[in-house]
Amino acid sequence: MTPSAPPVRLFCIPYSGASAAIYARWSFLVPDAIAIHPVELPGRGTRADEPFAVDPHHLAEALAKELADLHRLADPAVPYALFGHSLGALVAYELAHALIRRGAAPPRLLVASGTSAPAMRDDRAWRRPRSDTELIADLRAMGGTPEEVIASPELMEMVLPVLRADFLMCGAYAFRPRPPLPCPIRVLGGEQDDVPGEALEGWRRETATGFGLSLFPGGHFFIQAHQGAVLDRISRDLIACDLAGHILPEAHPDGPCGRKPGIVQAAACAAS
Repeated sequence: MTPSAPPVRLFCIPYSGASAAIYARWSFLVPDAIAIHPVELPGRGTRADEPFAVDPHHLAEALAKELADLHRLADPAVPYALFGHSLGALVAYELAHALIRRGAAPPRLLVASGTSAPAMRDDRAWRRPRSDTELIADLRAMGGTPEEVIASPELMEMVLPVLRADFLMCGAYAFRPRPPLPCPIRVLGGEQDDVPGEALEGWRRETATGFGLSLFPGGHFFIQAHQGAVLDRISRDLIACDLAGHILPEAHPDGPCGRKPGIVQAAACAAS
């Protein structure tokens, strides 16, 4: 990437129960070569007056129309990438397919974080609406939500309806076999998460151009506990991939510039 090249727009899909606000700080933690675009989903944040999405496939189609029209994604000279964590990774995967069907250029990279490969899922357990008590137990089990938040009735009144709807949307997911995506996939996982290693590795089947798997210490919300390392990994991938998204180098200790990896060094690599 040269200094005159447009930044890669990284569209970030939130996980269950969250809004686009969870990615608000990421813009300050990545090189200038990357522009963070948090994606708000219906029923939360700035779209709180809209009904919740109930089908992840329909949601992906709606988001594809919004993003393709707003950001000129059919222009391959204006590169973009997709990130999602947990349910957000499934939506990002379906969004990639939906965008390509609409005539958009393929994303430079799809980053799927903290969830099983689409073809290796059994989401039937999420089809039943959960009670407030069950949802709170789920929040505690997954970690990542401070106890003072869980103990606040006012905050739970806002969070639980979103979480319940998102869990039901997860239960509505059905894998649809299609040709592999024409873009590389980077998968991120937590070493103590309950997502099996083979289910993370299964994402390899969904790409025709390149695959990488990176594990981080921690459970399901490793992206919070190790935010810097996660963003460093994503940044190096985005900078190393070519404009068409054809190459995803496997992780190696020295990073793409032959130096120890880091956000500042990744930015220097982009300018070289």
